[in-house]
This record gives sequence, structure tokens and C-alpha cells, in this order.
Amino acid sequence: MTPDELRALCLEFNDATEEFPFGPDTSVFKVAGKLFALSALDSEPLRVNLKCDPDEAVRLREEHPAITPGHHMNKRHWNTVTVGGLPAPMVRELVEDSYDLVVAGLPKAVRLRLDRP
Repeated sequence: MTPDELRALCLEFNDATEEFPFGPDTSVFKVAGKLFALSALDSEPLRVNLKCDPDEAVRLREEHPAITPGHHMNKRHWNTVTVGGLPAPMVRELVEDSYDLVVAGLPKAVRLRLDRP
């Protein structure tokens, strides 16, 4: 997966936006103003921080060397994923899971507007 493909994936979800609060080199992807993915898209190797259920986060880290505790994030709830170390469909699933976890914490009216009850 290329940086452009990762950006496109993060932006394909309802109400997803890309912002640069940490400077022009770090893309922050949000839904309804809440962070669900963070990446320096020009980094080598390409990595992305994604929100994850705490129990699932531990399991994923044990099974996949490309998944580590979230760099500069709450390590209980965030993973850093080395994109090239996983199959693209799995990266897609992890990004979608992160988006869904963030949406699940939004008010019901916002969730319904996003078609994610």
C-alpha cells in the first residue's frame, strides 16, 4: 500500500477529513472532529497509528511483528502499524475498525448521520 492509497483509504469513510495540526508532514484523519488515524505519509517505512480495542490490540501485537504499541499515543488503545508488513486487506480492516471505534463513541445523532448506528 502506497502513501496515496493509505490517504485515499482513510478519506473514503463518511465525514472523514485530513488535517495537519502537528505540521505539514503529519496527516491526522478525523471523523466528526475525532482522531482515528495518524501518519507521516512520507515516512519510510510507512506507518499509521490506529485506534484499537485494548484486548484486540494485545492479540494483534503478539501475532504480527508489524503491529506495535502506538508511538506517542495511549498504548492501551492505539497501535502503530507498519503498512508494508501486513497484507493490504488487513490494513484496510484495521483502519475501518479504528474508524468504527471512534464513531461508536460519538453521540447517537452523529452516528445515525454517518450511517453507523
